[in-house]
Amino acid sequence: MDYDMLVIGSGPSGRRAAVQSAKLGKSVLVVDRGRRLGGVSVHTGTIPSKTLRETVLNLSGWRERGFYGRGYRVKQDISVSDLVERLHKTLDHEVEVLQHQFMRNAVKSSRATAKFLGPNKVSLTSDNGDYSEVGFANALIAVGTRPHRPRDVPFDKTRVFDSDEMLELDRLPRTLTVIGAGVIGVEYATIFSALDVPVTLVEPRNTILDFVDREIVDDFIHQMRDRGMTIRLGSTVKEITSKPDYAEVTLADGRTIRSEIVLYAAGRSGNLGSLGLDVVGIESDSRGRIKVDPATFQTSVPNIYATGDVIGFPSLASTSMEQGRVAACHAFGVLLPPPPETFPYGIYAVPEISTVGQSEEQVRESGAAYEVGVARFRETSRGHIMGVNSGFLKLLFSVETRRLLGAHIVGEGATELIHIGQAVINLGGTVDFFVNNTFNYPTLAEAYKIAGLDAWNRMGKG
Repeated sequence: MDYDMLVIGSGPSGRRAAVQSAKLGKSVLVVDRGRRLGGVSVHTGTIPSKTLRETVLNLSGWRERGFYGRGYRVKQDISVSDLVERLHKTLDHEVEVLQHQFMRNAVKSSRATAKFLGPNKVSLTSDNGDYSEVGFANALIAVGTRPHRPRDVPFDKTRVFDSDEMLELDRLPRTLTVIGAGVIGVEYATIFSALDVPVTLVEPRNTILDFVDREIVDDFIHQMRDRGMTIRLGSTVKEITSKPDYAEVTLADGRTIRSEIVLYAAGRSGNLGSLGLDVVGIESDSRGRIKVDPATFQTSVPNIYATGDVIGFPSLASTSMEQGRVAACHAFGVLLPPPPETFPYGIYAVPEISTVGQSEEQVRESGAAYEVGVARFRETSRGHIMGVNSGFLKLLFSVETRRLLGAHIVGEGATELIHIGQAVINLGGTVDFFVNNTFNYPTLAEAYKIAGLDAWNRMGKG
């Protein structure tokens, strides 16, 4: 059978493209080789790690420790089964919602491995060996990524794990070493630290999270160290050894780190292995990423698109969804206005980090005159009520136009609060918006008013 749109992968970008194509009255087939629909995002990535984080924060009483001290816990002995129970409920619900969405929009799905036979045909092979061929007018590659697994790292799911395997722990480790301080590494490191597991975070570079405003990162690192995490920046790993009772990490400078388990979280690679891209002439880089037109998401073959993590940065579920929608609309000739230049980036560590627009470093490089407004959450009444004693909001304004250029948050609720800054930036709002408007009281969002006044006091009425 032929389809108007064939989608390979059912993660955020794949499912959004599938539903958008169906809404345009097109016939759609989604192919996924996973056990269930949802892709990496639902089963090993976004949803599991964020569910794990929420469960840890609730059961550990982390959010209440500002009041009751660092020794406070809601549940004294937290086990892996406590964490997994909520995880399975959440994943079941996500899959159920996705299946219903496909059913409502007449999107067909197939559990199989897809391989290109040409620019308009793929073969589908199911787990039990059933083989079929399907034609398509347009195809979307949305296969996502998997953890990068170098050959010299002894992954064994006993002492050395990748980020997917961390969801299969049979008990909480007494000590943990995390190699790689990217988004995934810092999220898992801080989640286990919130469970009072001693964590060592190792990163070969001298800096972390380079796309985030430096002041925010500096505060984040301070908070991690303040609660007892060991952070080794500029430390290259020479060797990882799995021993019967512990794992040992040897650094290039000769130091060794022993811990019960090691999480290796240094990068991810595209899931391109079985797609047969060479048949259609689509190339990928050394990490299995496909190059696309950034406006349309077309590959070098015009009727074959690629979206989501497999095309690289920013590798966010939120941007991937929008990429899928844009690709589907382009495939069927629906013209869309250009998207806003700014989108929020959320890091679900403990504490959260979220950022939108330009960092102070970027504004400084541009040469434009700017002013900064800062509000610490402990300055807000809501912060007092919640026992929040750390975290802050930072706003950057143009002196010439008074417009908001960037908003950066580290602390409780950062990923929710950032959308106020996003709206103001994309609507061309100025410092006066924050000064003249009334915010609900008491809220953490009131920090926008405080930060706005902080900058306004130095900028004047303009």
